[in-house]
Amino acid sequence: MTVRTISHVELMTEDADAALGYFVTAFGFTPVARAEWPDRTSTLLRGGVNIVVTTPRGAGPVRDYLDGHGDGIADVAFTCDDPAGTMRRAVTAGARAFPAGTLGAPAAEGFGAVRHTLLPTFATDPGWLPGRGWHPLGPVPPVGADLGLDHAAVCLAAGTLRDTVEHYERAFGFEWFSAEYIEVGEQAMDSIVVRTGDGATFTMIEPDATHEPGQIDDFLRGNNGPGVQHLAFTVSDIVAAVRELSSRGVGFARTPGSYYDTLRARVGHLDEQLGDLRETSVLADRDEWGYLLQIFTRPPHSRPTLFYELIQRHEARGFGSNNIRALYEAVERLRAESLTGSGRA
Repeated sequence: MTVRTISHVELMTEDADAALGYFVTAFGFTPVARAEWPDRTSTLLRGGVNIVVTTPRGAGPVRDYLDGHGDGIADVAFTCDDPAGTMRRAVTAGARAFPAGTLGAPAAEGFGAVRHTLLPTFATDPGWLPGRGWHPLGPVPPVGADLGLDHAAVCLAAGTLRDTVEHYERAFGFEWFSAEYIEVGEQAMDSIVVRTGDGATFTMIEPDATHEPGQIDDFLRGNNGPGVQHLAFTVSDIVAAVRELSSRGVGFARTPGSYYDTLRARVGHLDEQLGDLRETSVLADRDEWGYLLQIFTRPPHSRPTLFYELIQRHEARGFGSNNIRALYEAVERLRAESLTGSGRA
């Protein structure tokens, strides 16, 4: 009666053409199925990760979500050995149950306006397609080997982090993995990583209300409450991926050249060339198991609350304290650019 993996995420958006173009043209996702209901149109994309892109057709829950939160992740769907049993466990732990939605299965309440559709384990099979109301758009491609979902980062209101983590432990069987407290200038945040045994991972973050407001507070205002700040996609060659995606119009956060001056001393041996990391603004850090490389995209949606991350792991299981700080600083630079109007690349 516990969660195993993340089956898919559902992005609700005002502009389906722009969102589909971003994932299909830039990231190489393939549209494999579509469904239309009186209040919404949804398209299922496959690219190593399943993404459902949903846009409103009239009044209803999708319209309400967008009016309240803007473009964002409304559903992080879980696979379970026993979806009905997992639902009972979640409800017993205090979560509300919702009727069947876009994927034709019931959902449990998550954080903020985000819910968790509960699906059987075969929902991650290469040939899987949603059920009632969905129509194939062409041959279903195999699950891509070069792209996966590493984690979802969640912004929470100050003072709610530990209660939320405890709820996910009780309701869905997540386990505490690590914690990190980061101060950057006058700002600070607290974070806890939770995981399931099969790798579903959330990085949950709250601002420290005793410090100056920062990017987490900005997200909470812009999103009108807690939600998914970014999705992290795994890649096998992050330098090549950044170069390719940049050529397709994806903007990335930039890192000052001085970051790389002492990188070897901080991180030790890296298989990658330092010049390639400097050129692409890829960050590096090490934990007790290995090292990892990371970079954030610029927010591609009309309300700049949601963005994406690329991550390449060389045996590393965590996130690295130095990288957490550096990634926070990268988002701060994007935030400063948006405030001064120099925004998008």
